[in-house]
Amino acid sequence: MEFLNKIFSITPENKTELIQEVFQFQLQNNKVYREWFELIGKQQQKPTAIPYLPVSFFKTHAITTTTFDPDVIFESSGTTTSINSKHYIKDWQVYETSFLKAFQQFYGAPQNWCMIGLLPAYLERKHSSLVAMVHTLVQQSRHTDSGFYLYEYQQLHATLQRLEAVAQPVLLIGVTFALLDFAEQYPLPLKHTIIMETGGMKGRRKEITREALHQQLKNAFGISQVHAEYGMTELLSQAYSSGNGRFYCPPWMQVLVRNEDDPLDVRLEGEGILNIIDLANLYSCSFIATDDVGKVYPDGSFEVWGRLDNSDIRGCSLLVT
Repeated sequence: MEFLNKIFSITPENKTELIQEVFQFQLQNNKVYREWFELIGKQQQKPTAIPYLPVSFFKTHAITTTTFDPDVIFESSGTTTSINSKHYIKDWQVYETSFLKAFQQFYGAPQNWCMIGLLPAYLERKHSSLVAMVHTLVQQSRHTDSGFYLYEYQQLHATLQRLEAVAQPVLLIGVTFALLDFAEQYPLPLKHTIIMETGGMKGRRKEITREALHQQLKNAFGISQVHAEYGMTELLSQAYSSGNGRFYCPPWMQVLVRNEDDPLDVRLEGEGILNIIDLANLYSCSFIATDDVGKVYPDGSFEVWGRLDNSDIRGCSLLVT
């Protein structure tokens, strides 16, 4: 627990040292990560460089640091025939601490909001980390209208109208296709509501750019910005954007960029494929090489432009949506 306390009270002064501590801890106590390190170490110019585990390993291996019976297992979405990622969570409270501290950093106390989740694709399956997070935020908001909506767009429209009339701050967090469906069927002016998209058409609609998505939502709801959340099954932390698709991390999370042609060339800024340090992943793996393509800015903020085309991942073919 002392280790976790250090992680969630991290400072710029001790960040580098703490990252090395977590790296050594996982190297000693995570069999899959140690084997990956030994394999990559033969190719790296710098023997001390931290290797990033391909996110796809969460589909094929149990990624655990130390041996434990998990409190919960989060599972990614997918088709009935696909292999989904599984994230084995040693202690639910670690996840809860991570998302609550990050939420409070960017949006204040959950009690200040009416929290509404429009997450049908996630609610229709078990083991979603996003649903677990929003469920806790709904509970902590303590507002009588906080809750989840599946496809009850008419009821959601009526609820938002009523909350707008009394100037109640609302955070409506939704999956992309559901927000677009709602916007097309029930547009209404929103002055006290933040729209936050989590990405994902889930095969329900044609993929569009984030810029086009945000413009449609702005037009439908008369808002100047659309917020966004960046997270994934394989991470216990989230980054947030308050507009223009530019995300910011909590202190214990960092996004870097790797070279498309040389995955061992990892930089603090620039364009390429995103690597993530998430120290909240203490008991899984904190060093993840994602399949997301984007840009990292000098201040550590980042954009996500699309995803590697998984059908041709060896060739680093880019599918930029």
